[in-house]
Amino acid sequence: MSPSSVPTHGRTARPLSEKTWKDFEGLFARYHGVQAGCWCMFYHREGPTGPLGSRSRQDANRRDHRALLLRGHAHGILVYRDGRPAGWCQFGRREDLPRIERGRKYRSLAGTLDGPPAWRITCFFVDRPYRRTGIAQFALHAALGAIRRHGGGIVEAYPATHGRAVATWFGTVRMFEREGFRVVRPFGASNVLVRRNVRGVSGS
Repeated sequence: MSPSSVPTHGRTARPLSEKTWKDFEGLFARYHGVQAGCWCMFYHREGPTGPLGSRSRQDANRRDHRALLLRGHAHGILVYRDGRPAGWCQFGRREDLPRIERGRKYRSLAGTLDGPPAWRITCFFVDRPYRRTGIAQFALHAALGAIRRHGGGIVEAYPATHGRAVATWFGTVRMFEREGFRVVRPFGASNVLVRRNVRGVSGS
């Protein structure tokens, strides 16, 4: 899919950075850090770190995400609608998002995949007034552009196969198919593993 095939409709995309951190913080704070106060830290961690819903855990997740950002280990795309932060997509290098790989579902695929991915796309979130308006698709497209600028490689994701799946945070299969991903393996009862090779920008 070429950039021109994704309508903007007043939307812009910006990478997570020190300059956009306040926008990320504001979007997530409106929903108490999203998903029991996760602040999009779940897949950055190798294992459980305590009850996510507690206020202390929420505060720690927010601080830890910012600390990772400052060290260059947190990546994401913020989508703005008419200048207002409206959506989010998290992506990252394989080593920066280790939780997936350590899970039982992923370990069961050992030996059936053509090597490890370079990148993972793990999470989407859209502000309630902007849902079902194409924000997540726009964020995914922008995330792939950012990965291309970072050198590209095999990108892996885990979209849900139906709308009732708990992990709808992973996006939908159709979203990823529109961006050239192919289904590689089932991933539990409600998701599939998809991959695509993203060519890096020359000289990156």
